Amino acid sequence: MSNSKLVNVTILSPNHSGKRNHVIDMVAIHCMAGNLSVESCGNMFASRTREASSNYGIGSDGRIGLYVDEANRSWCTSSGAVDHRAVTIEVANTAQGEPWPISDAAYKSLINLLVDICQRNGIKELRWKADKSLFGQVDKQNMAVHRWFANKSCPGNWLYEHHGQIAAEVNARLKSGATAPAEPERPAVPVAAPKMAPAEKRDTSLSGAYKVTASDGLNMRYGPSTSYAIIQTIKKGTIVRNYGYYSARNGVKWLYVQVGKATGFVHSGYLAKV
Repeated sequence: MSNSKLVNVTILSPNHSGKRNHVIDMVAIHCMAGNLSVESCGNMFASRTREASSNYGIGSDGRIGLYVDEANRSWCTSSGAVDHRAVTIEVANTAQGEPWPISDAAYKSLINLLVDICQRNGIKELRWKADKSLFGQVDKQNMAVHRWFANKSCPGNWLYEHHGQIAAEVNARLKSGATAPAEPERPAVPVAAPKMAPAEKRDTSLSGAYKVTASDGLNMRYGPSTSYAIIQTIKKGTIVRNYGYYSARNGVKWLYVQVGKATGFVHSGYLAKV
């Protein structure tokens, strides 16, 4: 078994069970429950007292870390049956608390990494039914989640609800024969790890579609204030969606919105509900 060539950082963890007792025929996507860099996540798993690890990690800047060789079973999913046959991947979150969202850069790297894992291990397609009872029946479902085997929300609702989309995007690449990038993708300019946003509040009356009204566009940020890094600038007239999550700062409501695959905070004063 080989490891991915997309890896930017290697910090091998002692926390694993050695060689797998099963061929790789599954994947298990996890969330870090925090906005850790691939170095921070790797250093955490490097501690023997942590008694946890994953095969790979993905930071919010899109960089990929290797922590346990694919040939070895990581300690990630609270299930030896899963970890012996699945490649496990931890993904950083851009905000604290449900829905535990991830950045667009992390999502892109996740798709690339999954395509690479599938191609190298002979997995012809990813299958997802959101059904724990199908575990082990890889002809019907070959993706597993941590929440099935422990009292956790992992991988968080954002990733859980996007499993079907993730499988579809990976399968389209596999069907077309397109390969993952031959080398790790790196930001064009250095990108500082974004600050972790505080937990959002829930207000269902804020749910729905909004139109951006700012003439120069509206900045989507990693957190609810201008002190947080910008994810992207959304053009005037663009429709964004809020699922009822917001944070209040200095009398301003910062809505946690989604546009395309990207999620982040925007100033509610530059939005009109549609």
